[in-house]
Amino acid sequence: MGGSERDQFAAAVHDLLSGADVPAAARRWADGDLAPGLALWRRLAGLGVSALAVPEKWGGLGASPLDLVVACEELGHHALPGPVAESLAAVPALLAVLADTGLADTGLADTGLADTGLADTGLAPGACGERGLGGEWLAGLAAGDLIATLAMPPRLPFAADAGAARLVLLAEDGAVYRARLGAMHRSVDPARSLSEARGGEVLARDAAEAAARALDLGALACSAQLLGAGRALLEASVRHASVRAQFGRPVGAFQAVKHKLADVAIGLEFARPLLDAAATALGDDAATAGRDVSAAKVACADAAYRAARAALQVHGAIGYTAELDLSLWLAKVRALVPAWGSQAEHRTRVMRELSGQGGPR
Repeated sequence: MGGSERDQFAAAVHDLLSGADVPAAARRWADGDLAPGLALWRRLAGLGVSALAVPEKWGGLGASPLDLVVACEELGHHALPGPVAESLAAVPALLAVLADTGLADTGLADTGLADTGLADTGLAPGACGERGLGGEWLAGLAAGDLIATLAMPPRLPFAADAGAARLVLLAEDGAVYRARLGAMHRSVDPARSLSEARGGEVLARDAAEAAARALDLGALACSAQLLGAGRALLEASVRHASVRAQFGRPVGAFQAVKHKLADVAIGLEFARPLLDAAATALGDDAATAGRDVSAAKVACADAAYRAARAALQVHGAIGYTAELDLSLWLAKVRALVPAWGSQAEHRTRVMRELSGQGGPR
């Protein structure tokens, strides 16, 4: 997509989610009722969101990381529940490499794909090229018939929202497995769960490079979500500051509040070029791509966290209540900041590569 096309695509995603009651879907997701959230995922698939990172040969759009960033930012802006970075970015990137390098060709009955509903999609054998197991999954992801998640220890130790995913992968020690789920843990975000993943059926070995790229693309998508969530928090703070009165004036008229929100806006704007640069570097397979992704993750996470703190302070006591929709974005930011690698890990990676020490990506 070109720049104007990306703007139009972002507007289309924004309009779709603005017309839906995403906060209500997120609350029901947190209560265990996934149906409204999954309906939103299907509508987004109709716009092509789920096909962005899937190569054209497997039925996807083969879009650039820049296009993916546009979509994920809007999904974060509206606090969409579900494994966004995993299903839309990391899993397609991982499966695409494995499918191209000869992932095992197994029938639907032998892999459990019949249970995912992919057998009823109407996709004829060979419709997406030499469709082995990886090709079937990629076609399902592109069509929106399949949601996937994964764990990639140590940076991504748990599989997010495995209850909504019909495909759970584990990438560990250079191998990729179809994971067996263990214990489920609660996240600080009620609309998010974290499940232990254990090695099951081996899908590929010697897949360290594929896993590294998937990890970077997932971190990029997570960064975009954080930037979008930060925008939403700033917008909510500005709205509240314009109507909440104190001493006969809107609180937004006080210089301290103005400066705090201005700092948030500056942080978000300064993070955006780093995010775009990282997406461009990944798309070009640049040598600096890993470092650029880490720099973007640090900047977007810091900016979103600052936006969350400011939103709490501007809203006052009401900002701490679960009944206020603001809580959905506050919890989302708190959960995503340490996801896909901590701030310390990403800062270390940037410093290591800038200093010429190299090391693993």
